[in-house]
Amino acid sequence: MAFSSTPGPKCWFLVAALISIAVTCCKSDLVENDPGQIVAKAILCFNNKYIYSSCEESYRLNESGNLNVPPEATDQFCNGPCLDETNLVLDCIDGILHNFLFYNEATIQDIRDTISAGCGDTSERGNFNVQQHIQDEYSHAYSDRSHLMRLYLPGSMILLFALLF
Repeated sequence: MAFSSTPGPKCWFLVAALISIAVTCCKSDLVENDPGQIVAKAILCFNNKYIYSSCEESYRLNESGNLNVPPEATDQFCNGPCLDETNLVLDCIDGILHNFLFYNEATIQDIRDTISAGCGDTSERGNFNVQQHIQDEYSHAYSDRSHLMRLYLPGSMILLFALLF
């Protein structure tokens, strides 16, 4: 049986993830030394049963950066435990990794802006489309490419863990 000398797609992904981690480690402004551990702590915020305890699971924010709150559930989300618990998750992430970037490239501030608009008393009430706030001219997303490289670490680490486990 002959083996191919060209690496497969999983190998290339692993190489890309390791390069992303190396770039992040070299340019990081984080105080702690282990970026993987920092990201793992931030990701635990999404699954913390003490934070998310009463909010309906389908309305919860996750690593994707989407808020799947239908317009008819706006009052339930905004006037119930979901709003407080989602803000606690964002505070948890921000306290661990202030420049966290969700899969959809939203920042923590983009999510906060979306929640504010979706729960506000304007024409945007009930609209929890995070993507619209990322593309908004007032978006807080980073535009500097070197800064973006550091922010892709959370996504890279999550994908790496998903492939390995």
